[in-house]
Amino acid sequence: MEGECKVLLDAAVDTEARTQTLRVKPSSKLTTALLVFTLCLAAAAAAVLIVNRHAKGPGPDEDNFDLHHTLRQISNVRAAIHLEGEYNPDRKTSVEWKKDVDQSHFQGGLELNNNEIIIPRKGLYFVYSQASFRVNCVSDDDDYTSKSMVHLSHTVKRWSKSYGADDSIKSYQTILHSVRTACQKNSNSQLDEEGSWFSAVYMGAVFNLNEGDRLKTMMEEKMLQDLEDGPGKTFFGVFAL
Repeated sequence: MEGECKVLLDAAVDTEARTQTLRVKPSSKLTTALLVFTLCLAAAAAAVLIVNRHAKGPGPDEDNFDLHHTLRQISNVRAAIHLEGEYNPDRKTSVEWKKDVDQSHFQGGLELNNNEIIIPRKGLYFVYSQASFRVNCVSDDDDYTSKSMVHLSHTVKRWSKSYGADDSIKSYQTILHSVRTACQKNSNSQLDEEGSWFSAVYMGAVFNLNEGDRLKTMMEEKMLQDLEDGPGKTFFGVFAL
């Protein structure tokens, strides 16, 4: 009797163990399959999102980035103007400045108005100018003991509200001025048959200018007739720093 109970008990234990084994194994395989299936779904969803994003084009954030980048490029255009000069007998105190000839150009708000450069906004600017001349150095005086020197000069003047003057007065102040001795009058020039002396007066410096400031050049009338106005010889310009 005792032996039969032991056999039955062992059989019951063995049967229960097999049952548990059968229950565990299918559960483990099912979990693995579910995990693999979930990963596949996640990968497929990510692929769909990527495809849709490319099909729709850049999002709002990317559009805003492109717009800001373009605006920065526009705002970074440095203000500059370069003018070519020529002699105009109707102007008695200055060169006639041209903005649409040879290498002349303008951008960033700087402009030419009434033969003057207008400053668009407050800031540091480099102002420069050059005037070239062909001077006759032959003297008509036979008294060589009193030989005269030929001087060339060129001036840039500024008008600004910061000076405190009335707008209607247009009081200008000199900001650049240069004088050069070209030659000495002589009866026998050693330069060429006509006794001409070629010379240029150049000047340039940095200034803190205000919005609405006006810049102009001045020159003695007698020198304007000797002006060399070929390409690149006489010019006037400003650029922002």
